[in-house]
Amino acid sequence: MSVKETNKQRRARRVRAKLSKINRAGLPRMSVSRSARNISVQVIDDVNGKTLASASTLDKDLRGKVKIGGNKEAATEVGKLVAQRAKKAGVEKVMFDRGAYLFHGRVKALADAAREGGLQF
Repeated sequence: MSVKETNKQRRARRVRAKLSKINRAGLPRMSVSRSARNISVQVIDDVNGKTLASASTLDKDLRGKVKIGGNKEAATEVGKLVAQRAKKAGVEKVMFDRGAYLFHGRVKALADAAREGGLQF
């Protein structure tokens, strides 16, 4: 008996497969996850299986700054925070993993803020 994949899982698998073909240098992967109310991001070292940096609208650092976690302003703050934490962990270049989400709206705002914060992808 086979397990059916949802469309979202299929899109995410397709994006990650393309990233793994491109990522020959072993760069960390910046993975985005979003819901209707929050957005979060992790910088993951796939070689060692460790999370190097993470940020979310649920972090204590952002709770005072962000009133609504599901908008572009919140995504921008999360992008700035993850760039700052990744730089502190010694990460300069990453591969951007948008998962099953389109590069539009909140995901794009997060990516632009991370680029402004000094991450390269």
